[in-house]
Amino acid sequence: MTYATVMVSLALDQSNEARLQVAGELAERFEAVIVGVAAARFTPPLYFTDGAEAQSLIDEGEASVKRRLADLEAQFRAATKTRGGRAEWRSAMDFPARFALVQARCADIIVSGGQSPAFSDAFALASPKDLVIQAGRPLLVVPDNVNWLDLRSVLVAWKDTPEARRAVADALPMLRKARDITIVEIPEQGDDRSAVMAGVTDVAAWLARHGVTASARICEASGSETAAAQLEKVAGDVGAGLIVAGAYGHSRFRELILGGVTQHLVTQPVRSVLLSH
Repeated sequence: MTYATVMVSLALDQSNEARLQVAGELAERFEAVIVGVAAARFTPPLYFTDGAEAQSLIDEGEASVKRRLADLEAQFRAATKTRGGRAEWRSAMDFPARFALVQARCADIIVSGGQSPAFSDAFALASPKDLVIQAGRPLLVVPDNVNWLDLRSVLVAWKDTPEARRAVADALPMLRKARDITIVEIPEQGDDRSAVMAGVTDVAAWLARHGVTASARICEASGSETAAAQLEKVAGDVGAGLIVAGAYGHSRFRELILGGVTQHLVTQPVRSVLLSH
C-alpha cells in the first residue's frame, strides 16, 4: 500500500501554509499526485433587502468569494510548483465540507488544518470533524504551527476497535518511513492489564510482519487524568511528531459529536495526527 493521491483541503479566512507544506512533502515522499480542493458559499447578512438591491448584494458577495477561491488556487499552485509532481486544483461555490467529501473519492489520504476551539464558519472551511467522520479516507490533521511531516517518532494510540485497526493500516506507508514507533493503550478502569498488553503486543507483531518495528506499552492507571491528558503526556515523553489514532464519533441531530480523545486530537496545536473512522 502507498499513497498515490494526496488531497489537501484549503480554507478561506484561515492559514493554509502548514497544511500545504505537509501535503506537498507527503506527495513528494510517495511520488503522489496532489489535489487541492476549496469551496465557499456567500453568506447573506442577517438583515436583508429585496429586489435589485438584494441581487446586487448577492452578486457582489459571490464575486468576492470567487476572487478568494482564485487566491487560494494561486497559493496552492505556488506551494506545489517546485515539488516536481502532478498537481490538480478543484474548487466550487458550494458548502466546503460537502464539496470536499465528494472529492475525497479521488484520494488515498486527506490533509486538513486543525479545528479551532472557537466557532468555525461552515460557509468558508471544511471542518476536520466533518471530514474524519464522513470521508471514508484517513485524515491527516496539521496544526498551524507544524511546518514539516516529522516521522522521527510516531505514537500509535491503540484501542481494540475497528477504527484503531483501520488507522494503523491506513498509516502503514508513513510507519514504514518512521524512525521510532510506540504503540500505547490507556486501559479503562477494570481492564485486565495483561490482556491489554497482549493486545498491544499483537499489534506490534502485526506491524513487524509488514516490515515495521514498534515498541509496545500501556499507561499506568490514573484516576485523576483524562485519557486525552494521559495520551498527551506519553506523546510528549516519546517526542512524537505524529499520532495515529482511530476517530470516534457519531451523528446526533445532524451535528457531529466526537469523543473526548478525538476532540482533543483535532484541536491540539502541537503535532500532526492521522485519524481514521
